[in-house]
Amino acid sequence: MSAIVLDKTRWIELWLSLGAEPPAVGFELLACLHAEPHRWYHTAKHIAACLRWFDTYKHIAKDPATVELAIWLHDAIYIPLRTDNEVRSADLAEEMLIKAGLPDRVERVRALIMATQHSTAVGPDDAGLLTDIDLSVLGSPWPLYLTYSRAVRKEFSAVPDQQFVAGRIAVLKHFLAQPTIYVHRETQQAWELQARENLESEIRKLHEHGST
Repeated sequence: MSAIVLDKTRWIELWLSLGAEPPAVGFELLACLHAEPHRWYHTAKHIAACLRWFDTYKHIAKDPATVELAIWLHDAIYIPLRTDNEVRSADLAEEMLIKAGLPDRVERVRALIMATQHSTAVGPDDAGLLTDIDLSVLGSPWPLYLTYSRAVRKEFSAVPDQQFVAGRIAVLKHFLAQPTIYVHRETQQAWELQARENLESEIRKLHEHGST
């Protein structure tokens, strides 16, 4: 788990840039959710890393504030083995936006959060930017990637090794089967080659040792 603390000042400034006061207890709720004991990768550290990459590639976004809000909220609900985490996170985002008086943002934020399921292709648009940033860890140097993959295993510690290995390899092969893992040219140049090397290395280790 992570000792990283979310930036409350940045959260408040984001809502003000959207034209609203931050929803009551919204920040505190997010901080509590990302500190849940079953989280090892999907923590405040992941959100902070995504926000740092967003600052690097913000110029790509057509609607930067909405993309940033989706970064904050895309993993608000995360329970391993559930398949509706993104839906429930989008529901929470919708509730916050309505309470803040921004119902016109709901559809866009929901669509962005749902894109982080990584189950359907996205284009070089704001959804593509969000998914690229969400997957930035795949293009990390191998030692950091290894830390990430081990954290994922901890989140799925209830799953037997054989079942986890089969499922994990399927996920990794899904990404490798895409024409590109990242959809924006700049993120491809930054992460694509390293990401593919990392995924292939993890698959080999899983086949050989059953773990990374």
